[in-house]
Amino acid sequence: LSKYKGVITIVVGILVVAFTGYTSVFTVNPEEKAVVLRFGKVNRTKGPGYHFKLPFTMEQAHKVPMQRQLTLHFGFRTEGGQSQGLLSESLMVTGDLNVANIEWVTLYTINDPVKYMFRVRNVDQTFRDMNEAVMREVVGDRTINEVLTIGRSEIINKVLTKLQVLALEYQLGIIVDQVILQDVNPPASVKPAYDSVNEAQQEMDTTIQLAEKDYNDVIFEADGSAKRTITTAGRTVIFSATTVALTAEAKSSRDS
Repeated sequence: LSKYKGVITIVVGILVVAFTGYTSVFTVNPEEKAVVLRFGKVNRTKGPGYHFKLPFTMEQAHKVPMQRQLTLHFGFRTEGGQSQGLLSESLMVTGDLNVANIEWVTLYTINDPVKYMFRVRNVDQTFRDMNEAVMREVVGDRTINEVLTIGRSEIINKVLTKLQVLALEYQLGIIVDQVILQDVNPPASVKPAYDSVNEAQQEMDTTIQLAEKDYNDVIFEADGSAKRTITTAGRTVIFSATTVALTAEAKSSRDS
């Protein structure tokens, strides 16, 4: 064994040097930024390219996607190209104590890697909980009809604004780009009843519109008839007055 001692030393030395070099170099992709920790504390950040750090675990590089838009799904998950509902997230109580089934997507980007990684513990779950809480709050301030029809744009804008404010307030290192309502419906168990009510409402609106049209037509016709009568009567009065005046004038001429 002694005659191989020198060879073993050389091999070990080569391995140590190789491992040292391997753990001293890291690569950051174009869409990423790296946060370098030295003995567990933030030391610096590095952009795209090749960089050096202290070997082994003295310094560690954590890469964060900065130029990529990230997505969170709520109320559904997509697996194998198929969407599956998640009722524990999607079912919400409206302001008039009805239930709506809401699926939505939040798009966001990371703008501060240090805050994103170390300001809040488990930032991804925190941001997900924040999304769900805000959506439930906004939906809870509106009626079921507003949620399903005319109020959707307002809900999107309100949720987006609240999330942007909260992300800044809690220093998540996140910019909220967009909130998209994927699907808004009554729960499947009551959807047929809701559709029946909705159809009845539409029929009632149609009947009211037709009645108003008939009413306006009658009023317009009556108004026109009245104006024609007034015009005719006026002309008759003028003609009679003119005739009387001419008769009186002619009589006066004969007397003179």
